Amino acid sequence: MKLLHLYHDIMNLYGDYANILALQRTLQVNDIEAEIERISLGKPANLSEYDFIYIGSGTEKNQKVVLSEFRRYTEQLKAYIAAGRPILMTGNSFEMLGKSITDGDGNVHEGLGLYDFTVTEERGKRYTSDIIATAGFLNQPLVGFINKSSMIRGVTNPLDTVTFGFGNNADEMTEGIRDKNLYGTHITGPVLVKNPHFLIYLAEKLLISKPTDVHLVYEKKGYENTLKKLSERT
Repeated sequence: MKLLHLYHDIMNLYGDYANILALQRTLQVNDIEAEIERISLGKPANLSEYDFIYIGSGTEKNQKVVLSEFRRYTEQLKAYIAAGRPILMTGNSFEMLGKSITDGDGNVHEGLGLYDFTVTEERGKRYTSDIIATAGFLNQPLVGFINKSSMIRGVTNPLDTVTFGFGNNADEMTEGIRDKNLYGTHITGPVLVKNPHFLIYLAEKLLISKPTDVHLVYEKKGYENTLKKLSERT
């Protein structure tokens, strides 16, 4: 099984590399050989060759650097998503899939245009919060931390509903994006380590097995403690 970590060196805040390592290790303990290939700027990839694609979070500056090259994958990504193949994009990486990103200086950067949402960054301001969010495809809430400078408007297919913390924007209690097996979220942690049930869910997409068949390598106690502590603050 081939896993692609795209822009691994430039989009890698908050220890996000641990997300794809956690998925690899989970597959391996379930007797599936899983190889991670790391590709960054200047080296094109054929996305159809991979069983899973991951992109992590970057600084606002690095996001714009990546965006100029990421457009080369527009048609490949469209086909990959339409085929229901799994992609995880954390932090501000999924923002590149929308119509545009307006930076803190008012400059408009064209996105890939796969979705109709728009992103506006606020100069000198960041939105940070712990978060609890419920996703209809998971049987337990998601937990983690949000740290971003953007407001995202026009997402019609959010990943989750926020019950505590900050979502896509200040007016809506929804967060992230989901389309078939594309999952985009600003939740850091890293999100798959913080949320073992989400990790199992993605592993199932690759293992094509029942939930009871997937052996998890991370204990759930950390998740349970985090959820308990955050719930006490709501």
